[in-house]
Amino acid sequence: MKISFDLDDTLICWQSHSRYEPNAVPRLLRLWFNEPLRFGTGNLIRQLKKERHEICIYTTSYRPLIYIRLFFCFYGIQIKEVINQKVHDRYFQKYKAYPYPSKHPKAFGIDLHIDDAEGVQLEAAQYDFNVVITSPLDNHWVQKVLNAVRNFKESETS
Repeated sequence: MKISFDLDDTLICWQSHSRYEPNAVPRLLRLWFNEPLRFGTGNLIRQLKKERHEICIYTTSYRPLIYIRLFFCFYGIQIKEVINQKVHDRYFQKYKAYPYPSKHPKAFGIDLHIDDAEGVQLEAAQYDFNVVITSPLDNHWVQKVLNAVRNFKESETS
């Protein structure tokens, strides 16, 4: 199954109450790679990869693709595909699909998307894609995602 994650307020959380992964970015590069990775991200993605899921990033950010890949690489996480706002816009402009949603995981072959934005859930209903919404303040978000993945897999096989 192909699973995508949003970045801001989903995997990268700046909230004062959020817990973070220990910083794995080499000291010399922290000036450029200075974002806090949400606690539990490393173990969650490793578990999903162990279960043979493909992991993608789907963000409305304009961060360069190489930046996103390198950031996760510092934490030992390899990302299968990165869709930033530039890639998203290019895809929908190519097919002249106006107006287009802020995110449309199904267009990129993604089975399940994890996000923090309630608006994405509204778009999921409108554009028929699967999403799990998790708050940046939810300390049980990892279990919520794992449960959603398992429920999705079960619904696909039945």
